[in-house]
Amino acid sequence: MPREVDFFGVLLPGVLPVFLLSAVLQLVLDAALSYVGAYRNSWHPALVRLCMFVCIFSTLLVTLYK
Repeated sequence: MPREVDFFGVLLPGVLPVFLLSAVLQLVLDAALSYVGAYRNSWHPALVRLCMFVCIFSTLLVTLYK
């Protein structure tokens, strides 16, 4: 994985595509869990959403930078 990504002459961090992919995956998973009603049993839904994003992001980083 490159350190920087060249996007029309602008150097962006190499982690940015992984961040965007994990954000999309988290939105899809969040919509599915909201539809099922899983957040009714949680104490703090925003904290659950943040933890899901961190887990998805770190899993993608570990698998790609291995």
